[in-house]
Order: sequence, then C-alpha cells, then structure tokens
Amino acid sequence: MSAATTRSRTPDRLCAEAVDLARGAAEEAAFPGVVGEHVSLFAEGDRVVTHLFECKEPGYRGWRWAVTVTRASRAKLVTINETVLLPGPDSLLAPEWVPWSERLRPGDMGPGDLLPTEADDLRLEPGYTGEDEPPPDSAVSEEMAELVEAEDAEVTGGPPATLPLVPTRGSIAAVAEELGMRRARVLSRYGLHIAADRWDESYGAKTPMAQAAPATCVSCAFLVPLAGSLRQAFGVCANEYSPADGHVVSLAYGCGGHSEAAVMPKPMRPAPPVLDSMATDAFPLRPDPEGGSVPATPDATEDLGHS
Repeated sequence: MSAATTRSRTPDRLCAEAVDLARGAAEEAAFPGVVGEHVSLFAEGDRVVTHLFECKEPGYRGWRWAVTVTRASRAKLVTINETVLLPGPDSLLAPEWVPWSERLRPGDMGPGDLLPTEADDLRLEPGYTGEDEPPPDSAVSEEMAELVEAEDAEVTGGPPATLPLVPTRGSIAAVAEELGMRRARVLSRYGLHIAADRWDESYGAKTPMAQAAPATCVSCAFLVPLAGSLRQAFGVCANEYSPADGHVVSLAYGCGGHSEAAVMPKPMRPAPPVLDSMATDAFPLRPDPEGGSVPATPDATEDLGHS
C-alpha cells in the first residue's frame, strides 16, 4: 500500500474535530431539531472528511445528514464543502424505478384508460394492407374491372387506412372487412403461443380444480368451442356456476360443474296412503228397500220414503 493511499484513509485531525461546524451546516440546510447525534466520520481524501449525523425528519427513517468539510494545504481554517441527505444501511428507500410497460399487470386498466402498443410488438404482425395484388381470377382484378363497374362496385386506390370514407360494397377493402381481414395488425404465432400458455396456466389441466374434477371440459355441454386453430385446445365456459364462467379454458380443464358429472336422481314416488282421506263416499238419495233400515213406502216416487 502506498503512502498516498494510507494518508488519504486517515482523517485529517482538524477536519475531524470540526463537528460543531458540520452540525451547523446540517441544521442550516435542514430545520433546527431534525439533526440528531453525530454518528461517524470518514476520510474522503487528503484533508477532506465527511461527518454523518442522525436524521430525525419524519419519513426519513435511517437517513443521515452527510456534511463534508475540507481545508487547504498548510491552512488551519476548515470550510464546508457539501451538505446532503443520504440513505443509511437500514433506511427506508423507494423501490427501484420500473418502466410503466413492465409495471403493467392484468386488471390494471380502468374505464377510459388507453394502452399504447409498440410498433414492433412481437405479439402482432401485419394484417391486410390492401397493397397485395389480387389474383387474375379475382372479381376485382384488372381483367374484370369492367364487370366490377357494371355491378356498381368500386376498387379502392390505396390501403383502407388511408381512405377518407368507408369503402363501398364490392371493393377489396369491403370484402376484407366482411371476411374479418381488414385489421392493420393481427395476432402473430408468438402472441398466440403466449396467450395459450397464459390461459393454460390459469384454467388448464395442472390446476387444483382440474385435478379434482370428475371429467374434462372436452365432454362438457357448457363448453363453447373457439374458432380457428385454438378450437383444438381451448373453449369458453358458459356455466354460470363454474369458477371459469366466461373464461377461456383448456379442453383438459374441468370442474365440479361438468354437465355429465352427476345425474340428478328421479324424485321418489310416495307410498299410497293407508286411509284415503281425499276420496269421496257415495251416498244414495233413496235407501235400499231390501236393507231393512227404513220401511218401504207405498209411493216409490217420494224422496226418502215419506211425505
């Protein structure tokens, strides 16, 4: 170790003794009463010493006032070089700044919020632009332009995004819009894969709900299949009692709300009553002449056998 290095690490005596001068500079930069006890000091270089004072400011727990003092060579007058508030080893610090694009999480967007998409987003790729030349047998090709005009159709002169008005019927842009191909950008294969991985992680075969399910969604009547290539692996749950209602679920997912998980038993038919109190008893209007309870009357036309 050189003599210069040893000399720089040893605090200067006059600078080290200037504690009151350093405290006055700290109180001038802060407020009276918020500068605490002298914590320590260390040498910054030749005749340069930094004094550390405890900070009692609310909200700055563990921070310290750092006052650097110095003096010129062969001079006995110590002067203030710098005063600053620095965090200590156990101070409360704000988290490291992260760009908004990395802080954003699903569910953070609210009504009225706009989320810009980068031009080189790997999840997207160019869609229909209108610049592709139609095939020779197309209804809007140059060979059949007269036929198109005869059918009151128009051929646009540029991409749909540059058109001042909505394309009319029969144009390339109108056909593309009808087929769902008029978007400037569409989902790329990479974007499709990461979306499938995200859906499978939330509602896939490895979730605890699917592990305890009696059957998978592929045989459930509440599954609404998706279109395109996603149809082979995903669908939308339409069971309002399922935890995945309205979500994209994997065909290997399952829950207790499966349409065929359990069959409701038929209601039991009650046993016939021993005494039927709901039936009606028949009572004759005229007693039986042979019954013996009422003597027969000479006039059989009289009701109940008496006048």
